[in-house]
Amino acid sequence: MKRKNIETEESEKTILDVACGGKMFYFNKNDPRVLFCDKRMFKKELCDGRTFEVKPDIVCDFTNLPFVSESYSVVVFDPPHLKRNNSDHEATGWQHIKYGELNPGWQDMLKKGFKECFRVLKKNGVLIFKWSEIEIPVSEILKLTDMVPVFGHKSGKQNLTHWICFVK
Repeated sequence: MKRKNIETEESEKTILDVACGGKMFYFNKNDPRVLFCDKRMFKKELCDGRTFEVKPDIVCDFTNLPFVSESYSVVVFDPPHLKRNNSDHEATGWQHIKYGELNPGWQDMLKKGFKECFRVLKKNGVLIFKWSEIEIPVSEILKLTDMVPVFGHKSGKQNLTHWICFVK
């Protein structure tokens, strides 16, 4: 697939989030320094009555980012971490709705995602990677990139969420 390069209109956007989802870990969901991307855009009522929205600045797939190489100082990569529960139907469980799903062939998808994140990252830039080990150990995910992380931190009640920092 041919890549269509997009130059960001606003030069202050030095941070790229390639799979922003609902922007749940952001202090400011409209931070002017961040270009928010996701392949989904929707607004949906969850089972408990709350509204959940995925509203990126740009709709695109992290496996084929439409940006010039080495254009961001910081890239945030928080891909889906749950395997698809039913390939024939739309996601209905709240976790799958909020976080997206991994389809069959997810290893190749994540490998391409890492490659694209490092491609758009400037030299000496920082990639912040977030992974939840609910179904797949982080050790399996780190095998999908040749880059070696600098450090990481486990969080959450059961220490299943990993925040990992890479430097290009």
